[in-house]
Amino acid sequence: MADPLIHTVDLTKVYGSDETGVRALDKVNLNVDPGEFLAIMGPSGCGKSTLLNMLGALDQPTSGEVWVNGENLAHLRDVDTFRARTVGFIFQLHNLLPTLNTLENVETPMQGRVASSSARRERATHLLNLVGLGDRLDARPGQLSGGQRQRVAVARALANSPALLLADEPTGSLDSQSGEEILELLANLNRDQGVTIIVVTHDRRVAQSTRRIVRMKDGRIITDYLLDDPLEEDLRMLAASRLGQAVLGGNHLPADTLSSEEQEILRRLLVRLDGDGGPPA
Repeated sequence: MADPLIHTVDLTKVYGSDETGVRALDKVNLNVDPGEFLAIMGPSGCGKSTLLNMLGALDQPTSGEVWVNGENLAHLRDVDTFRARTVGFIFQLHNLLPTLNTLENVETPMQGRVASSSARRERATHLLNLVGLGDRLDARPGQLSGGQRQRVAVARALANSPALLLADEPTGSLDSQSGEEILELLANLNRDQGVTIIVVTHDRRVAQSTRRIVRMKDGRIITDYLLDDPLEEDLRMLAASRLGQAVLGGNHLPADTLSSEEQEILRRLLVRLDGDGGPPA
């Protein structure tokens, strides 16, 4: 069995002093195998973006360990080289350079990594074809739609063949159709190219496009499961909803919008999904 691509041990991050500080991560233990496609979900402030920053060596933990691709990030001699070689980033805002065309934006991360300008151009062209923009090589960001700009950002993130692709709310600034296209693109990259992808999101639709969902709350991982069937995730969301908790007895809201028979059927279903006896986070 292959070693995990990502391995964290009691990963903790506290902003501020111990007495008054904010505990953004609280002893997080996470393993991610090569080739996985997973979502990290949770409400604002739960620690999901902080965790992503730790995995990408954009921030340092207060305590605990982060291992990525066999390297302990605390012992890195050159963080910039590690990030350029190992991790590709996709953010909610594409951050493309407005004065460069599409091809040049994708070539930029290869500067200093790929010596030949012709080799950089060839790889950038290949990646832009891969994301469906082979006919817009000379276009500048201002001449592209939001979805197209995010496709360029995906190609740029793949420029140095990273072992890991980290995406923080990659569809957050897009309309629904463009968002669906980006999700399909990421799913295809994972399936066809074997790229390991971690997506941070609060959007159930985004999470359901992945294969594994990690839910966080108050800096901790609450649930971690494989997503075999999107319907099951819908039912989990129902179990966590106000209606679901009313039927389960987890709150005092009235559930009389359903008949007693309907309530019993729904209750049995939610209990089966909620096997640990508590509401999903």
